[in-house]
Amino acid sequence: MARPSQLYLLSYNSVQALGWFVALLRLLPCLAPPSSVHSSYAVAGDLTWAILETIHAAIGLVHTSPLLAFLQWGGRTHFVLAVIRQIPEVQSSPSVFITFMAWSISEVIRYSHYALTTLKVCPPWLTYLRYTAFIPLYPIGVGPGEMWTMYQALPFVKERKLYSGFFGKFSMSYHSFLVAVLAVYPFLWMKLYLHVFKQRRSKLGKTGGAKKRA
Repeated sequence: MARPSQLYLLSYNSVQALGWFVALLRLLPCLAPPSSVHSSYAVAGDLTWAILETIHAAIGLVHTSPLLAFLQWGGRTHFVLAVIRQIPEVQSSPSVFITFMAWSISEVIRYSHYALTTLKVCPPWLTYLRYTAFIPLYPIGVGPGEMWTMYQALPFVKERKLYSGFFGKFSMSYHSFLVAVLAVYPFLWMKLYLHVFKQRRSKLGKTGGAKKRA
């Protein structure tokens, strides 16, 4: 009989997989006319619920680093809520579309893998896809996606003195903060990227070893 924690994770991951699949379907029409890219912003929704992933890791519900889970949640939440939502001019940028496409494809694969692994019926091809698709998708989502979008947002942030009330308390501007984020972003992202490569060697290595023994 499944434990309550297993049922919870199955439900959580299944809902997330379905949600990102719907987001992906909503993005596909944008592949035709460039002018329709603005609709890609609509699929982002509110990412605040994703803090649950950090909590899952912190309480040991899943075997993931809480820090890495928090970095991913924090980066995405900042990107959507602090940048995209507040600057309409960048919402129609192809870079936003690229970001959400990369996110949607990655998350459909990731959450589907988690859900089926919880049931212990995950097919080997999905495990391989889970630990392989990220190789092109992560850099695409970060470089021409997130970082390029934030770079395009800089002039609007400076012109409107965005979040000046908050950052003024620290004798700095949000523009300066965003420049600093862009400077460190590749290094923080690389930590997550290399971690998934480590997972890939572990998971696919075990799968390959099992096949050989069989």
